[in-house]
Amino acid sequence: MYQKQRFFANIPPAVKIILLINIAMFLLSQLVAVTNYIDLNKILGLYFFKSDLFRPYQIVTHMFMHGGFMHILFNMYALWLFGQVIERVWGTKRFFIYYFITGFGAVILHSFVEYLRYLNISAGMSPEAINLVYSQGAEILASSKNYVAADLGQLNLLYHIPTVGASGAIFGLLLAFGMLFPNTELYLMFIPIPVKAKYFVIGYGVLELGMGLNNATSDNVAHFAHLGGMLFGFILIKIWQKKKNSGNGFYNQY
Repeated sequence: MYQKQRFFANIPPAVKIILLINIAMFLLSQLVAVTNYIDLNKILGLYFFKSDLFRPYQIVTHMFMHGGFMHILFNMYALWLFGQVIERVWGTKRFFIYYFITGFGAVILHSFVEYLRYLNISAGMSPEAINLVYSQGAEILASSKNYVAADLGQLNLLYHIPTVGASGAIFGLLLAFGMLFPNTELYLMFIPIPVKAKYFVIGYGVLELGMGLNNATSDNVAHFAHLGGMLFGFILIKIWQKKKNSGNGFYNQY
């Protein structure tokens, strides 16, 4: 018990709070699924904004939901590993601001790309077919089925499959770590040599862009959400750097 308390005591406040909320929501979702057969990811996950299942609160709640144990494990490990270093440099208030702005930035880019996909898919569809997917598609997916026609099936998945996870904000933290400590050497699984943080971030960003553009039908990862977190993180850091260099003492306010 003493070691557990000491472990959490050494984690800075913002990272600790975000960790605990994510873990609590994951355990709650597992409990509710077992006891009441309710999938909280389908309630609190983020739906496409033109979907009948979209609710504004999902913009926040989806950041604390995860699709499985490995999903939350990797996200929370990255939050713990990189987040506490960044929070100690920036302070708790600035870290909170950065974390949620990058999380919301992930939503913006992800939603924009989803809208472009919607326009592309629906361009050759009749209004009646679109309304059919809109009104009946969720029930079809609930029965573990989907439309045979490619355009109907893709639109149904776009409308009625939610996005969950903290990955957008986590990728924002990776970007921040790479900019703050560009020459820090990281030891990664399956790579026998250390990699500098700046090259790791650039490489990961290029990989995410390539996979996002590839848009494989079997790929259920929101790659542009990851890129959105990195993009908005880069913009925010540049804004802060500009204000710092202007001599207004902005950094000292936190």
